[in-house]
Amino acid sequence: MLDRILLTNDDGIDAPGLAVAEAIAGELAREVWVVAPEHDQSGTSHSVSLHHPLRVTQRGPRRYGVSGTPGDCAVFGIAKLMADAPPQLLIAGVNRGSNLGLENVFSGTVGGAMTAMMLGIPSIALSQAYSDRAHVRWDTARALGGPTVRRLIEIGWGKATCLSVNFPDRPAAAAGPLTLARQGLGLVQGMEVTTRTDPRGIDYHWIMFRRGPREQGPESDIDALNAGRVVVTPLRYDRTDEDAYAELAKVLPRG
Repeated sequence: MLDRILLTNDDGIDAPGLAVAEAIAGELAREVWVVAPEHDQSGTSHSVSLHHPLRVTQRGPRRYGVSGTPGDCAVFGIAKLMADAPPQLLIAGVNRGSNLGLENVFSGTVGGAMTAMMLGIPSIALSQAYSDRAHVRWDTARALGGPTVRRLIEIGWGKATCLSVNFPDRPAAAAGPLTLARQGLGLVQGMEVTTRTDPRGIDYHWIMFRRGPREQGPESDIDALNAGRVVVTPLRYDRTDEDAYAELAKVLPRG
């Protein structure tokens, strides 16, 4: 059993997925710390607040709400609240909805985990897929989360990597095995802006993803999840495109 686990998320401190993460962490550690955004921070990726202060509210023993992003929460928990006794693991989530393909770049859940990884803390992002937003299978993540995280800790992974785990939209008993998969292309086909008018006659705008089926490539996270498996994908900050690097190196000097 671990001594300390730090939890964060991007859905907010009152989100049901965070309660699931607390139950999972309670199986794995003697102390569970929660440092999570006061409000929904989905889509904030790895961002941290450099131009305005953070407000922090203690919600209970080892439980704090932060007026910032998941990245802010990871930094505040690790570098401030737990500086004298750092967590042995950060868990981000459990996110409402999967984090797959290109959307990992935008995910605040993954961003919180990767920020902690940058600070030297092993990190796992957990996400629960759903087909009906009003009926998310939280029981699947709750039942499978502890054994999944425990197995990954036993295996281990590199310091420059965080893990993204997605639970399928199936009952726990019908879920397939923990399966390694690559980040696929995802379902994002583009983005769009919808414009509406408020009661005062002033326009406002929503930015949204446009999603649809795409060919994913071999061993993709989406195909594995659609097959009903628990999917783990190792992620890192280095986004160097090796093929493009090799082509450019034919005409440009290397650093």
